[in-house]
Amino acid sequence: MTLCLVTDRRRLCADAAPFDVARGCLVEQARMAIAAGIDLIQVRERDLDAGPLSALVSDIVQLARGTATRVVVNERLDVALACGADGVHLRSDSMPADEVRRMAPPGFLIGRSVHRPEQAVAAGPLDYLVAGTVFPTSSKAAAPSGTAAPAADRLLGLDGLREMSRAARVPVLAIGGMTVERAGAVRAAGAAGLAAIGLFIDRGAEGPCRVKPLGAVVEALRRAFDSVERAS
Repeated sequence: MTLCLVTDRRRLCADAAPFDVARGCLVEQARMAIAAGIDLIQVRERDLDAGPLSALVSDIVQLARGTATRVVVNERLDVALACGADGVHLRSDSMPADEVRRMAPPGFLIGRSVHRPEQAVAAGPLDYLVAGTVFPTSSKAAAPSGTAAPAADRLLGLDGLREMSRAARVPVLAIGGMTVERAGAVRAAGAAGLAAIGLFIDRGAEGPCRVKPLGAVVEALRRAFDSVERAS
């Protein structure tokens, strides 16, 4: 099972927290993720300029060095390469994967978000896909753009995830509304793992930083996921 923590400082931190506080929260969350054995951290702070984003990515890369956790940067190939990250995560409508592959060093991870099976088929030379939104989620409503969460008829659902997993040539991670209770269903639909934001945040915490130890939730996710036979 592959587990991916996707960062979102607006959900992790109290409202209007200054960037220095948010950066500290994100780094502490990454520390918790690494200690829990999460496989992948996707730094997804899409509105940050190159300078602050690079500072954040460098902090997290330094923490992950020498561990099994790998760090990818959302969309910003330049920042990923400059900071020594393990890879880049592309939007569904971003640059072609083969173009990225030509610019990247050997072993560089390339992932992409996909929302329809035909995107999975045409995704190019990638290492993994993140497919969603599988279940309803509030994360898009919290995005800087203020866009609403996907309408019910646009959700991928388990049937869509199953179709996506069959169409893809690389491992598929499910995203959107992930919980421990849904981990088995995700595996049964053919996914190789899951990615999440809110699952790894202490939403009931008081104070400026909603970080929590992640060992228990990671253990529960792996146990639930492994208890179900994966679709072939």
